[in-house]
Amino acid sequence: MLAHLPILQVIVPLMAAPLCWFLDRSKLVWLFALLVSGFSCLTSIVLLQQVMSSGTIIYQLGGWDAPWGIEYRIDELNALLLLIISTVGTIVLFAAQTSLQKELPRDRHTLFYSLYLLSLTGMFGIVATGDLFNVFVFLEISSLSSYALIALGKDRRALWAAYQYLIMGTIGATFILIGIGLLYQMTGTLNMDDLANRLAEVNQTRTVFAAFAFLIVGVCLKLALFPLHLWLPNAYAYAPSIVTAFLAATATKVAVYLLIRITYTIFGIELSFSILPLQNLFMILGLVGIFAASTAAIYKTNVKHIFAYSSIAQVGYMIIGYAINTSTGLMATLLHLFNHALMKSALFLALGAVMYRVGSVQLSQFQGLGRQMPLTMAAIVVAGLSLIGVPLTVGFISKWYLLVAAIEAGMWPVAVLVLLGSLLAVIYIWRIVETAYFRPPLPGREPVKEAPWTFLAPIWILVLANIYFGIDTRLTVQVAQAASQSLFGINP
Repeated sequence: MLAHLPILQVIVPLMAAPLCWFLDRSKLVWLFALLVSGFSCLTSIVLLQQVMSSGTIIYQLGGWDAPWGIEYRIDELNALLLLIISTVGTIVLFAAQTSLQKELPRDRHTLFYSLYLLSLTGMFGIVATGDLFNVFVFLEISSLSSYALIALGKDRRALWAAYQYLIMGTIGATFILIGIGLLYQMTGTLNMDDLANRLAEVNQTRTVFAAFAFLIVGVCLKLALFPLHLWLPNAYAYAPSIVTAFLAATATKVAVYLLIRITYTIFGIELSFSILPLQNLFMILGLVGIFAASTAAIYKTNVKHIFAYSSIAQVGYMIIGYAINTSTGLMATLLHLFNHALMKSALFLALGAVMYRVGSVQLSQFQGLGRQMPLTMAAIVVAGLSLIGVPLTVGFISKWYLLVAAIEAGMWPVAVLVLLGSLLAVIYIWRIVETAYFRPPLPGREPVKEAPWTFLAPIWILVLANIYFGIDTRLTVQVAQAASQSLFGINP
């Protein structure tokens, strides 16, 4: 069975999604989805251990050798992403049963769990497959289920947010499909490893340049890189809280993975960063994204909007590490993929707890919650400090390596701008802290109870992970360093 883990990672949630409809009771569906997600989490842990000890895992579907057959290829980069998606997906799902009671009619619970598992399936498939067309297929599975999950929000604006995401996502997927088609026209193969070898002969042609442009723009739409981010704030703000916590921790991370895989594995470093001016372009967009999104977050009054714009800024940090184009820079990006997933899942789950008790996440509704919901608000404070990059949190580790990468590359102005961008995060986190701890409760509002333990348990697991991996960095640094060196062809 261990030999089939790469395909089981994808097949199990795919088969489980329709099976949810045979379980009538909401709690049974929740337990079933949780078990399936937990299995995927255990599978990803085993795969990561195998990759770190034995090297890349290649799984051929149906016994057909690539490039004629489809293969799943798991290396350090894939294994890290699988761990992020499955672990966060499982922890967040633990709070779903409680959260959905207030945010979703009971007759839609089964639909939610089915869509949730389909979204997991799509993300696992994107990360695991070594076939470029399969990437597109799984991207559509993940995207379509995500659109539907967002549209489940009880606020009618969720429908508009889902529609906006649908339009932008469809444009991005179309660009990606055109790029894949052009590459197939030039090489006659869809296997990523085979593509990389055959592109060496034709990589100076206009068709390959056009394919590269289509793929990059399509992926940047998916990862919400400034200024292609317009779909993200409303999607995060009006989706059910569980959906927001899940997508904020996973969706953009998968898109960043896809960007790295396309540029480093398929097209190669020379074409992506030497022949084409990708480095300067992404560096500018990353820096502008940090300051524009962080400034927008400062003026928002919906706390989900605040952290949604914060996510756009955090994507900027990942892109800067990627654009530095060194092993240390890419390592910083991969670290931030992992660390940002821990931060944002904790923050949005805590906002889900506030929504459960208060019925709103408007900043004005946070008055006095520091005393009334002490554990929930403490979680927001700790995760917020991690978002800023305070020492002893995972956010500090990411930004430390990013600063080291910038200084090693002689990019002192970039290092200074990264520090200034982090100071902007202090402002919008402080607005929440000030409202919750230094203002009296709203007059006329009944005393608010602390969130149920089914919320607090996953929230604090994620918060403690923010602290633990900020102190003991052996696992994350080792895996990120191995993945980065592998992509740069450096022998450890």
